[in-house]
Amino acid sequence: MTSSAVGSGTGAGRAFIGSFTSAGGRGVTVAAVDRETGALTVLGATDTVPDPSYLVLGHGPGPGGRVLYTVSETEHGAAAALDITGDVPQPIGEIRPVEGSGPTHLALAGGHLLTANYGSGSVSALSVRADGSLGDATSVLRHEGSGPNPGRQQAPHAHQVLPDPSGNWVLSVDLGTDSVRICALDPANGVLRTHGETALRPGTGPRHLAFHPAGGHAYVLNELEPTVTACRWDATTGVLEPVGETSVLPEEPTGGTAPVTYPSEVVVSHDGRFLWTANRGHDSISVLALDATGEQATLITTVGCGGHWPRDLALDPTGRWLYAANERSGNVSWFAVDPATGVPHHAGALEAPAASCVIFA
Repeated sequence: MTSSAVGSGTGAGRAFIGSFTSAGGRGVTVAAVDRETGALTVLGATDTVPDPSYLVLGHGPGPGGRVLYTVSETEHGAAAALDITGDVPQPIGEIRPVEGSGPTHLALAGGHLLTANYGSGSVSALSVRADGSLGDATSVLRHEGSGPNPGRQQAPHAHQVLPDPSGNWVLSVDLGTDSVRICALDPANGVLRTHGETALRPGTGPRHLAFHPAGGHAYVLNELEPTVTACRWDATTGVLEPVGETSVLPEEPTGGTAPVTYPSEVVVSHDGRFLWTANRGHDSISVLALDATGEQATLITTVGCGGHWPRDLALDPTGRWLYAANERSGNVSWFAVDPATGVPHHAGALEAPAASCVIFA
């Protein structure tokens, strides 16, 4: 395994790009972010963790300390903690097994790191130590069920796990069972238990969800059908209720041959007026307007993603720039967001082989 430094960072405005090392990716790449132009400049990279496909930032020891956590999306799934003080991330402690296969997503909650394990259809909790390093798995919650798509839904496939805005619940999105599970995490012992399960339309294959900034609604992006399901969220009772479904792609003209499309990520604007999705196959970013209630999404338009196979979509902290991690074209493209219309306009791209996600400090 190797590490490399390309430049020196200022510490202000940094992005972290995950990738598939098994497909030629650099591993975890650190880039400087120009807040005025949206441009990314590579500072360094490390491939010490195999296939670090998804990343999340946490707090480390000391004033201003930050730790980057990553899954290792392999058959024998694992997770790792990285020190990002410098431009080349350095391991903190050992890479830890998650006791699940193919972890695709991770999140921090209740002093633990949670992973969604696609291959084994489970969610794992790992303890986080005082120095930011990871301990052993404290709990593995296995999903049960299936869906009508014989090629993709013969078994559970947990694709995302994240805490709700209140911090009281953990939600896991399962593509294989067409459902979202609401769980409770005991911060004292790291044990996960199922509180409830929300069924979505069979065969839609839910992949990821994003919350409205007001906290009362969530939007589930479906992978097997290019739609987004709007849901009410009650943080008091831990109940997720579907209220509507909207296509994220325009209707094809009669006789048209639209490419098979697998939406990958959903992002909501900081002001709650717009919602964007990344669409693999269609190779586009969809722009949807949200009404004042947060329950009605209307497709405005789609724009090219600036590459091929956008696996991830991320909004920078200012809300001015939207970034797409285009896995098969090997680049991260950025777009200036029109604050009035929500429409993103392509502004540039950075080479990033087998890019799978991008997050911001």
